[in-house]
Amino acid sequence: MTSTLLFSSFFILLAIGMPIFAALGLAGMMVILVAGFSMDAVPIAVQTALMKYNLLSVPMFVLTGAVLERSGVAQRLLRLAQAIVGTGPGSLAVTAVVMAILMGGISGSAAAIAATIGGVMTSSMIRAGYPRPFIAAVVGSAASTDILVPPSVTLIVYSLMVPGVSVPDMFAAGIIPGTLAGLALIVPVYVLSRVYGFGGRSDDPRPPFWASLKDALWGLMAKVVILGGLRIGLFTPTEAGVIAALYSFFVGIVIYRAIPMRQVYELLVEAAELTAIIMIIVSFAGIFSWALSTIGFIGPVVAYVTSLPIGEYGVLTMIILLLIVAGIFLDGFPIFIIFLPLLVPIGQAYQWDMVWFGVIMTFMIIIGMFTPPLSVNLMVAAKIANTTVEATTKWVSWMLLSMLATLVLIIVFPELVLWLPRALAH
Repeated sequence: MTSTLLFSSFFILLAIGMPIFAALGLAGMMVILVAGFSMDAVPIAVQTALMKYNLLSVPMFVLTGAVLERSGVAQRLLRLAQAIVGTGPGSLAVTAVVMAILMGGISGSAAAIAATIGGVMTSSMIRAGYPRPFIAAVVGSAASTDILVPPSVTLIVYSLMVPGVSVPDMFAAGIIPGTLAGLALIVPVYVLSRVYGFGGRSDDPRPPFWASLKDALWGLMAKVVILGGLRIGLFTPTEAGVIAALYSFFVGIVIYRAIPMRQVYELLVEAAELTAIIMIIVSFAGIFSWALSTIGFIGPVVAYVTSLPIGEYGVLTMIILLLIVAGIFLDGFPIFIIFLPLLVPIGQAYQWDMVWFGVIMTFMIIIGMFTPPLSVNLMVAAKIANTTVEATTKWVSWMLLSMLATLVLIIVFPELVLWLPRALAH
């Protein structure tokens, strides 16, 4: 009964418009009261959720994203992407996907990436002859890959919640699947553009590659500094966040000279507000997780699921469907906070590698994040393109099929995820 109350109250509160952190906290507190536990458990659960050392890296990575967004990195990455892709039918659409991969992990929010790419690319794509629904489908799907490409806040949250999984391993594990996700979008985007003749009216000249690379190099080096320093043990994830923030300020203020000193305070406030949102969700989710584990819900559910006569791939299919649906409504790290206490024991029961499982879960959420009709990314991209989410379905369905095929590929061949972390460890 208490487990039914926990989940039903949570979804009812979400349905009536309650913020996700409040729905998590109130549902957990209701179960604590009904089960007869002391309300002293609430502050203890909040403290336990927040007492994780690597959480200190989150505000620094959020600040890094805010600074890099203001420093003109997006425009420079756009020129580099155009230099790589070239001109002609489909080139601008492919450029949007390449730009999303290059920017991946910088902002910490897929919706922010959708807004950035949409703002930069939409007008040019309209002038080149792309239909507005197709533009929204390309931008919304490409932006969804943000949570898989390091340095991703979502991957940091996963590593914090799963024992034995490190931030460097998750970052390394996301590189190849993130690249494959980009390729999985480029194929249908390019083919559809060629078949329907989209982008044939583009008169924009192809930027010179080496000049574009040189101009974008400082922005690209942010990831190299973070991932390289983590992998060689030069600094911890928390220290990596600090180094990344300092580096981004250096690039924005000294190198690109795009951030005047008077805007530094604004950036700090912006990063603090977004960090506060993340931390509030984490803390209130601690109440939800405490209630979930205390009422003894997890053990019986894991035992029931693993006893089903459908095998581990049948169970994995169930998880895929669950997370894709969840991804339609929620961002990556809230989904991890809500579902990981239940899904990790299931994965451990089947002896799945937890790094591989984390990437698979992230990939599932990506697919959900651009699945019509309610995904936030498509809503943002459709608003910028001045179209409707429903109108994108014809185009986005091809991208969904391609991404699902790629998901199957990394499930069947786990080394696509695990090879790079193991290679870098040696």
